[in-house]
Amino acid sequence: MGKLYYTIGEVAEMLHESSSTLRFWEKSFPQLKPVKNSKGDRRYTESDIELLRRIQQLTRDKGFTIEGAREQLRHDRTQVAATLEPQPDPVREQVIATLRQVRQELVKLSEQI
Repeated sequence: MGKLYYTIGEVAEMLHESSSTLRFWEKSFPQLKPVKNSKGDRRYTESDIELLRRIQQLTRDKGFTIEGAREQLRHDRTQVAATLEPQPDPVREQVIATLRQVRQELVKLSEQI
């Protein structure tokens, strides 16, 4: 198991990028938000590093511009969200219908009082 947080120097070394490049990407990609400690030092999580690897892949390996990489990341997130949308659940639908009926009955009772 890895560390919980990595410094900007450690991440820069892992990715063979400069610290200034990582700071630039942080400004350019709103979804990249490393935690900062009280001194303002950046602390990167594993998910931050994965996002940085994806940004690196898009910009360095595939030749995307910053704007193009931003758009691709938005597209990737939309695709992931679509696969995670909840599917219709018959039990849930039945519970909702029953609760609506109970509510109607309660409203009728409250009107009679």
